[in-house]
Amino acid sequence: MERVCLILNLLQESVDGITLNEVAQTTGLPKSSAFRYLWTLENHRYVERDEEHGLFRLGLGFVGMQSRHLEILRERARPTLESLRDEFGETANLGLLDGDRIIYIEIVESRRGVRLAAARGDHDYLHSTALGKAIAAHLPEDRVRQLLENTGLPARTANTITSIDDYLDELAKVRRVGYAVDNGENEIDGRCVAAPLLATHLPAAISVSGPASRFTMQDVKKVAKTLIDMAAEIATNPVSADLEARKA
Repeated sequence: MERVCLILNLLQESVDGITLNEVAQTTGLPKSSAFRYLWTLENHRYVERDEEHGLFRLGLGFVGMQSRHLEILRERARPTLESLRDEFGETANLGLLDGDRIIYIEIVESRRGVRLAAARGDHDYLHSTALGKAIAAHLPEDRVRQLLENTGLPARTANTITSIDDYLDELAKVRRVGYAVDNGENEIDGRCVAAPLLATHLPAAISVSGPASRFTMQDVKKVAKTLIDMAAEIATNPVSADLEARKA
């Protein structure tokens, strides 16, 4: 138990993540034992693994929705979401992977009487939402498969992708163009476009959503370009920079 606490304290102090070697050195464990501890914590969502960079970070099971990372991300994203709402007149969202679904952690609703909007704290499927696609496109394929096996791919509408292989093909397109689209896949009269927040060290994305009758496919490319630019601005000074500044 003491070593678990040491590992969690080490993760809590680290903003960008820690390596297996750092865990082993701090705890005095052999690397194989340190890896087993981390693997167990990962299975319970207390740890997230960044396979590309070989880093481990606190997972949402431990961090929770009041974590300093998420609060800072919310604060930094809010002006961007307001700007998106004002420019396009539609609802702007900040979403995060929470377990095997997407959670809305910040929403700026359209001022129009007819609008498409979830509530903060609501969850949605990974496979049928633009936020889900934007995030999943940058996760390891084996993890995406596991997430989809957990939830299944229920047909929310007649347009919903219900095959894992088709979904993986869709993610390849998202990576190629830089944004994701929900074209009536989550709600029959809904349309949404999303871009990932790639440098925040969190599986997050921002999106704009509206009624399909008003938010047309002709609007998607223009909105997507703005989303990509704004996502890059949010990530220019990663959340870690804000955290370090607050420690000073």
